Amino acid sequence: MLRPYLHLVRAGFRRHSIYLAASLAGLFTNTVFGLLRVAVLLAVVEQTGRAAGYDAADTSTFVWLGQGLLAVVTLWPDRELALRVRSGDIAIDLARPWNLQPALLAQDLGRAAHAMLIRFAPPVLFGALALPFRWPQSPWTVLVFSLSTVLAVVISFAIRFLLDLTAFWLIDNRGVVTVYAASTGMLCGLTVPIAYFPDPVRIALYTTPFPAMLQTPIDVFSERGATAALLAHQALWAVLLIAAGRLVLARATRKLVVQGG
Repeated sequence: MLRPYLHLVRAGFRRHSIYLAASLAGLFTNTVFGLLRVAVLLAVVEQTGRAAGYDAADTSTFVWLGQGLLAVVTLWPDRELALRVRSGDIAIDLARPWNLQPALLAQDLGRAAHAMLIRFAPPVLFGALALPFRWPQSPWTVLVFSLSTVLAVVISFAIRFLLDLTAFWLIDNRGVVTVYAASTGMLCGLTVPIAYFPDPVRIALYTTPFPAMLQTPIDVFSERGATAALLAHQALWAVLLIAAGRLVLARATRKLVVQGG
């Protein structure tokens, strides 16, 4: 039963490896934005030597891990599934001998694996060589970080899947995606560390899945906080969001109308 989905993971990897020039262009852009972000945040830290528990090395590590994970986790939907819903091509996907949600998840995991090699490792190594960097003290942290990153990809996929499914009711879901894209960078810990927020806001954010997509893997790598609690938070949201996606997909396919036919 798992073998077809393993092939889809491989297909997702190969699909994105074909567009090497696009990956390298994205890598260059991520690195440039990383330099801009780290310059701003280091200027904040420079005033007192530490801000919200982050010194220069912590801040640099936060920025470069975030820049690398941005392409791996993929915070913002590409709307490919939503466009297939709008065109009616989703009927073909639903007729195929697979379960649509895990099939798309398998492809996304393959995409993430390729991004780890091309879009994550180079900027992190660049940041570690060019600026102060906080490496984990325990070798086991790297393995736990890998698990946390996989959970982050699953959570991000599940949210993007739900956003795309809104096209069954809205036909054009660009408005929903725009609102989500405008807010998620701040909520997940991409713009600034969530530790920068006041305590009530930070506590409220950790009742949502947003920190689990980016801030949590960074905290696991940096060995900040209780690792078991961070992973439990991710696992809980991964299960809830995948279950929500299955429920919404089941409801959506009951009212499927192929546009133009």
